[in-house]
Amino acid sequence: MLGYVIPDKSELKVREYEIYTGYYCGICKYIGKTYGQLPRMALSYDAAFIALLLASVDPVPDAPKQEHCAVHHIKYKTVIRNRAIEYSGDLMLILAWFKLLDDAQDEGKVSAKAGLTTLRRIYRKLEKKHPSLCALIDKKLSALNQLERENCRSIDRVAEGFAQVMDGIFRDGITWLYGPEEAATEPEEEKKPTLHETFAKLGYHLGKWIYLIDAADDIEKDLENGTYNPLLYRFEYRDGRGTYEAGSLSEAETADQFRTRIDERLRFNLYHYLAVISESVEDLDIHKNYGIIENVIYFGLNRRTDDVLKRIQPVKRRRIHESI
Repeated sequence: MLGYVIPDKSELKVREYEIYTGYYCGICKYIGKTYGQLPRMALSYDAAFIALLLASVDPVPDAPKQEHCAVHHIKYKTVIRNRAIEYSGDLMLILAWFKLLDDAQDEGKVSAKAGLTTLRRIYRKLEKKHPSLCALIDKKLSALNQLERENCRSIDRVAEGFAQVMDGIFRDGITWLYGPEEAATEPEEEKKPTLHETFAKLGYHLGKWIYLIDAADDIEKDLENGTYNPLLYRFEYRDGRGTYEAGSLSEAETADQFRTRIDERLRFNLYHYLAVISESVEDLDIHKNYGIIENVIYFGLNRRTDDVLKRIQPVKRRRIHESI
């Protein structure tokens, strides 16, 4: 479900791209040093953005270093280290554990079962290090998986689970990095949103967007594989057999016809979530790397949304990030 929160490289300045890859490489090196080389495979580019965003409200400037890399061993790479990078590295492994758990239980994948064996000891350490985060993700994803197994027709209900996961990730990250939320001292009607509340709001709507854009992106694949997709049930895809329709049978439609029929409502929801995410970012007191964050929010997410709605296939990730 991850893999959508990336920058628009063509709009990044050279220095900004270097910092962005420095965060990515920092997370990769942290995972390798702390948990071993194999778990590095769980890393995604979303992790770099989460670390960048969590670190952005810290006034302490980044301290990039040039280091060798096992993959690019000939040349030096920019590497950044901070506690936000550590948190994002831990988070990626936690999410990888639950993804493997889901694949092993629902699809019986041998590769997923092997991955669980590899990550089990690491996850136990992470569970002790981040107990509340692991408990929240376990609870919310379990509820989400149950709704998916029931072929839930409400997009709001199924997307709510992942939205609460992202809410919890950012709220826990801010607490882990900067301490617990302070008690309110202002009257409720005059109180400004706290740092924790702003990040939670941002994470919540980012979770809604990720779940919905993933569903929109996977319509054809889910039709072919017969797997659950909330859009097919919510908007009653007409397959001619009544599989997704709540009422009587009707003439079958193609995936393109279905996309055209739901386009206006899908577009409205996706861009509404992006608008709230943008508002939340503007409410933050950002001290560094604003250009990168702005690029992801205003260019990367919008472009990815437009690509999915127009069915434009993205350039393969390895080509987009070939210099990482």
